[in-house]
Amino acid sequence: MSTEPHVDCTVDTEGRITFALPPGPAGGEERLLLRLRPKKGQPEKVLHVLELEPAADGRRRAVLGPEPVLAEGRWDVYLLGGPGARRERLRPGLRDLRALVDGHLLDRPSPLAVRIPYVTKAGHLTVRAWLRPAHAEADGIDITDRSMTVTARLHGTSLRSGATVQLRLRGSGGTVRTLRPRPGPEDRAFSFTITHQELAELAETAGSGGGVWNVFVRPAPETPLIRVARLLDDVADRKEVFVYPSVDVGRAMVRPYYTVDNDLSIEVTRAD
Repeated sequence: MSTEPHVDCTVDTEGRITFALPPGPAGGEERLLLRLRPKKGQPEKVLHVLELEPAADGRRRAVLGPEPVLAEGRWDVYLLGGPGARRERLRPGLRDLRALVDGHLLDRPSPLAVRIPYVTKAGHLTVRAWLRPAHAEADGIDITDRSMTVTARLHGTSLRSGATVQLRLRGSGGTVRTLRPRPGPEDRAFSFTITHQELAELAETAGSGGGVWNVFVRPAPETPLIRVARLLDDVADRKEVFVYPSVDVGRAMVRPYYTVDNDLSIEVTRAD
């Protein structure tokens, strides 16, 4: 049985995270530490410390408010002892994420800041954070024997005349396929359809090694591209959870999928 400390956490609709720990040692010197996980081989640079305060039920609580906004990435949670004490990774207790389930129904301002506590493969508590100037939230992905249709909704901006959806071939240095989105019932909603013929063209352009097309929307001419993703619920890592069927287009298979960052992409796998 693990001896690492456990912590409960609750998220509210404003993105506030409340951490609750059992009573601690006398002296009250322990705190919570959130560490932005550095890229492989790089030192850690960004730390955020939260004070633990006694609560009426005898436990200790720390609150991560909507401000400061966390940088995009994965924030590992530690218990930080007094001077000279070793910091300890925390394991999750109860995670109450109910307020996040319908997050896609709320209008979000710019910039979009999202935080979801989750459990790592090693069983530790980490907070996944996204921070984007604007956002296109993917909703339904409908795959039929003729086409693939994606519906989405913008946050922090709206769809205007001349908007485009762009499929950009990863690692190609600029290969782009442009589609026209269909406006939805209000100026933030839109959808786009890719026919099987167009999917076959994506496969052909990707070449014999296959490839990945990343999905973006440009809400109006001369505005920045916005990555289409699915961030506004309680699922921190959806790549292995939301799995869509492949479409057979000749000697290639094409399927939509969510990346490790929950961004929407289209993967081409070729048999030759």
